[in-house]
Amino acid sequence: MATKKTTSKTPKKKVSSVAAGAARASGERARRRSTPLLSAQATSTTQPSSPKVLSSKTAASKTAKTGSPKANAPKAPAPAAAAAAAAAAAAPSKALAAGRRAAHRPRPTASAKPSSKATKQAGIRPQSPRAKRAADEAARRHLRVAAPPVPTRASPDPTATQTDMSLPVPGVEELVSASIAAMRIAAQGAGMSPDEIERRIAATLAFLRRRIEGDYSVDEFGYDEHFAENVIFPMLRPLYRNWFRVEVRGLENIPAEGGALIVSNHSGTVAIDSLMVAQAIHDEHPRHRVMRGLGADLVFQTPFLGAFARRGGSTLAAKEDVERLFAQGELVGVFPEGFKGVGKPFKERYKLQRFGRGGFVSAALKAGVPIIPTSVVGAEEIMPIIGNMKTVARLLGLPYLPITPTFPLLGPLGFIPLPSKWIIEFGAPIETASHGSAAADDPMLVFDLTDQVRETIQQTLYSLLMQRRSVFF
Repeated sequence: MATKKTTSKTPKKKVSSVAAGAARASGERARRRSTPLLSAQATSTTQPSSPKVLSSKTAASKTAKTGSPKANAPKAPAPAAAAAAAAAAAAPSKALAAGRRAAHRPRPTASAKPSSKATKQAGIRPQSPRAKRAADEAARRHLRVAAPPVPTRASPDPTATQTDMSLPVPGVEELVSASIAAMRIAAQGAGMSPDEIERRIAATLAFLRRRIEGDYSVDEFGYDEHFAENVIFPMLRPLYRNWFRVEVRGLENIPAEGGALIVSNHSGTVAIDSLMVAQAIHDEHPRHRVMRGLGADLVFQTPFLGAFARRGGSTLAAKEDVERLFAQGELVGVFPEGFKGVGKPFKERYKLQRFGRGGFVSAALKAGVPIIPTSVVGAEEIMPIIGNMKTVARLLGLPYLPITPTFPLLGPLGFIPLPSKWIIEFGAPIETASHGSAAADDPMLVFDLTDQVRETIQQTLYSLLMQRRSVFF
């Protein structure tokens, strides 16, 4: 007879939600502790590996792979040996857990430096830059090396070529000495003495020094004596002596001092005759007087030519300026023909044009200075005028535009004057002081004196043309 088994059901104990939450939290903390961190893994790789304890499943799998469970099965350890193995396995795990906690909570290190304010409050004096440099020198003293030896300049190899040897750079003194030596050689080749070339070099250097320092004066009319004596007259002197070979006559008629009026004919297409007359008076007169020439408005309106004429002693042909020059005892030069005489054709050469209204005679009468008639022969042939481009001259604002055998055919080279032979003669002076200053307002006397001066110059020109052997000799 079968007996029925009776089973008794045990009622389950109800767990509160608080206890369940606490159990879950404790399990979560246990999992976090058992989960290895990256730093802990890196640390564990450096530590020596502990002996591994193979579980039964691992041993069974290895046995299955080898295929001989009896041969490869490990012997069961003794109870004492098992306890020792468990303790040895537990020791590395405790050290690993301690390393994980140390890597998870690193100890902070202080890296801040004390401020200057805290240093001052503590009574610590900061190190000065000089003391710091001295300390750095003392610290680097053992790092010093010996000074490199001074290189000795080896003597040049006589067998080396010019490109292999380095050339010395000359200084200023060497360049000046070489220049003077070259000028001496050139002077000897040109027939000049070395002393003369040295004197000219010294004069040039002295002129430059005075111009730079401003050691010169300019009068109220713009005359710069220092510039004229060192630039203008030396520049015109080769043209006066070697090109035109000027012959001067009647220098005794020019007074040694006091005012005088020089009246001359005007010709040459380009007004070079006024420059040659001034050069003749300056170079040939015993007192080396300077003629203050009177120029037209066009001369001083030209940019470069106007400044050059002012510095050379010329001034505007105005009555007031002439009276002031006479009052200062200057030698005044006037060319009454003006542009009519300079621009006349070659077929009318040495025929004086109209002298104007005689204003120069009136100024001489008022100042009581003598009038010196002056005749120039040779200027008519330096640039013969065979035509005149009046329309082009009117467009350019010029009184005339000449056509010569060389201009405009040769361009600017056409203005180079031909080397004709010149003769300048200063006639006997015509006294005006006996007439008195009131005679300047007498038109008949002014006209008579003007005509007398013109006829004297014309007759002198004819006489010089008869005496001249050739145009160029």
